[in-house]
Amino acid sequence: MNVNIIELQEVMKSYGAKLAVDRLSLEVRRGEIFAFLGPNGAGKTTTIKLIAGLLQADHGQLRISGQDVSRDGLAVRSRMAYVPDQPFVYEKLTGREFLEFVREMYRVPAEVARERIAVFARQLDMGSYLDQLCESYSHGMKQKVVLAAALLHDPELLVIDEPMVGLDPRTVRVVKNLFVERARSGRTVFMSTHTLAIAEAVADRIGIIHQGRLVTVGTFAELQAMQMQSSLEEIFLQLTAEPRDEQI
Repeated sequence: MNVNIIELQEVMKSYGAKLAVDRLSLEVRRGEIFAFLGPNGAGKTTTIKLIAGLLQADHGQLRISGQDVSRDGLAVRSRMAYVPDQPFVYEKLTGREFLEFVREMYRVPAEVARERIAVFARQLDMGSYLDQLCESYSHGMKQKVVLAAALLHDPELLVIDEPMVGLDPRTVRVVKNLFVERARSGRTVFMSTHTLAIAEAVADRIGIIHQGRLVTVGTFAELQAMQMQSSLEEIFLQLTAEPRDEQI
């Protein structure tokens, strides 16, 4: 089995004259938590959408578990899950009905899904509102339900954008533990975040993108040694010193 679950080779993506991702090459290993960092407009969201199959690259190759994302998109998406920075639910469904919809879409056996939903409801403290309409949910409540939905089919790869936004401190701790447990079981978490403390605390490796290019990648200790800085914040600010005005 290929040790890498995500492989990007010379990937490029433009929006008209604007180059969002510039010859990006990156490998993400199975069984790791990978934090993908960058300032607004650096190309993070575009890269995530390319990995999730929501955008098609203009140039280069992108493979998930050895399969080409553009050619084998359906097979690739069945083995992964994507959670955007703005959680989406169907407002006129309850949280439980939304999870049932996801269960059917991924053909998860009903009994398996019931057991997993019960575990997620307990871990994420969703029991008090799971049977209420999603239109009544706060951002944090939606985030919990969407995360549970993403994990319902036990994907090999979880791609998640700003996973902790709207979550209370207790739930942040729970989600961090969930990510670590998944990595230890051989699953992979690819997360983009502006919360550097989260990346520093849980990521096995960290990649920083700036102006569409990957400027560094490695463990936190390796980045400290390369940049001669003690904190991830100092490393990040040093490598992304030139601000950009527009967000991609």
